[in-house]
Amino acid sequence: MTSGVEPRDDWFHRWVWVLFDGTIWFGAIYGATWLRFDFEDTPVLVTATLLFAAAAAFAHLIVGSVIGPYRIGHKRGSFEETTDLSRTVLVTTSALFVWALVAVPLVVPRSVPVVAGALALLGMFAIRFLIRSWRSRHTLTSEDERRVIVFGAGEAGRRLLRSMGGEHSGFFPVALLDDDKAKRRMSIDGVQVRGTRTDIREVAQKFNATALVVALSQADTAIIRKLSDLAIAAGLDVLILPPLRDIIDAHPTSYDLRDVNVEDLLSRRPITMDSSIVAEQLAGRSVLVTGAGGSIGSELCRQIARFGPEKLYLLDRDESGLQATQLSMTGQGLLQGDEVILADIRDLDAMRSVFRAALPDVVFHAAALKHLPLLESYPLEAWKTNVLGTLNVLTAAAEVGVGSFVNISTDKAADPTCVLGYSKRVAEQLTASFSSTEPGSYVSVRFGNVLGSRGSVLHAFAAQIEEGGPVTVTHPDVERFFMLIPEACQLVLEAGSIGTDGEVMVLEMGEQVKIVDVATTLIRLSGRKDIDIIYTGLRPGEKISEDLFSINEDRRTTSNPLVTSVEVPTLSIDDVQNAEPVNHKSAAEWMRQQSTLFAKAEV
Repeated sequence: MTSGVEPRDDWFHRWVWVLFDGTIWFGAIYGATWLRFDFEDTPVLVTATLLFAAAAAFAHLIVGSVIGPYRIGHKRGSFEETTDLSRTVLVTTSALFVWALVAVPLVVPRSVPVVAGALALLGMFAIRFLIRSWRSRHTLTSEDERRVIVFGAGEAGRRLLRSMGGEHSGFFPVALLDDDKAKRRMSIDGVQVRGTRTDIREVAQKFNATALVVALSQADTAIIRKLSDLAIAAGLDVLILPPLRDIIDAHPTSYDLRDVNVEDLLSRRPITMDSSIVAEQLAGRSVLVTGAGGSIGSELCRQIARFGPEKLYLLDRDESGLQATQLSMTGQGLLQGDEVILADIRDLDAMRSVFRAALPDVVFHAAALKHLPLLESYPLEAWKTNVLGTLNVLTAAAEVGVGSFVNISTDKAADPTCVLGYSKRVAEQLTASFSSTEPGSYVSVRFGNVLGSRGSVLHAFAAQIEEGGPVTVTHPDVERFFMLIPEACQLVLEAGSIGTDGEVMVLEMGEQVKIVDVATTLIRLSGRKDIDIIYTGLRPGEKISEDLFSINEDRRTTSNPLVTSVEVPTLSIDDVQNAEPVNHKSAAEWMRQQSTLFAKAEV
């Protein structure tokens, strides 16, 4: 508990400033009087001038203690202090002017209070500015402080430098760098811009720096990767300041700095979602998510919950996954309530029962098998889950009149060469077929790899690094699209809201990243230097590079520049229902033929 007693040091410093300001008033009165009498000493050095100056200082003290800067502690030179100070000087000047105006005999010339008030305020501002500038000078206060170079002389860098000027920040900025040539030789709080990114090594050696701090308000992945490479080559650690929008009150401090992580180096430019469109689709509606225990499904559930659906159903056959999702959303994993549904999308009767009980307005279909090498070995499993399972969910949804159905697809469905791609391509075609026969909206959303999803390459590499290596990569040139899970889910929600019935909404994924670069980055971030990378060769069905679009698909823009729509041909539901592959080989052949057939039909 606080006692409510003002700290002695704060009280003392406040009244020291009263003496400063009182002295300034004395000087201002004498200076204004001296100006009035054309710099003659005789009419100035009289008792009346001394009396008026003392009254001015005393009045300023009284007013400042009631409505001004002495009634409460302020940060020196802050906006709050200068506002209080201006108000105090204005009131004091007005009172002095009235006295000079009505006094008989004349105490001082009537112009003196006005001129003196302006001089006093200017003097008070000046001394506060000088002291604040002196205090903000960056001086090494401890041998433990890290000597850092700050990249970015914009608003983010300026605010960070000012926070580093405080005591015990742990950082001592020795130089600024910025690629804007117009900022060359600029100085912020005594720290000068010494060059651009190309000067990192030279500046680091000259000023004995140990780390590079990236302080950019909007730093895209390419810039962070380049700066990170240059800094590491110069023997510097790399720290990054989050965007100002992610910092409380947008006042960054050294505590906001963190190490660069793999998401900074591999993700894409920030996603902006039109929340109003998504809210219109989800608020007050009944929503069902299949695959709710998976990486994408669980994040979808968390984001959907923010928009206030009337009911949110979580469906999965993985009971542990369901519990983890519920725990992340509610803080408890009791698996109670009708909103948690344990069911397999392969079971049509189960899907019908679930949908009749839930009567969802919106469905997000995220349940799928996704591991390419396993599905190459077991194509029949891909058929049962990704094709028949999707058909079962579509059928159950159509029978209860779902208003909006969003099928989550993959970039491997564009010009597919693997079982995973074949099966997801058929799922897209089935979704398009229902759009032509059912009154609701049926769309698919296609995107690439997501960073950190369960079973992703990041987890595999991290496990290999933990075991001491080696890290295995299929091919030195293999590359993939990457996106953060929250970003992917945001675009899925918006794409589902703006999608045209029957189309596939394709998310803009930025540039592809080489998998070997991902491995190298993770090894570097781990601090291990003894980890080798070995190449194992491309797996069956695997491409060197992925495609987001088939060569035959006509792209159309949407209201979101990060989402493009394409049409896919429909697939007869009867053909799927009549197809009865008896083994893995026949399942793979049937799905491959469908993809080949429609690829030719699109030409």
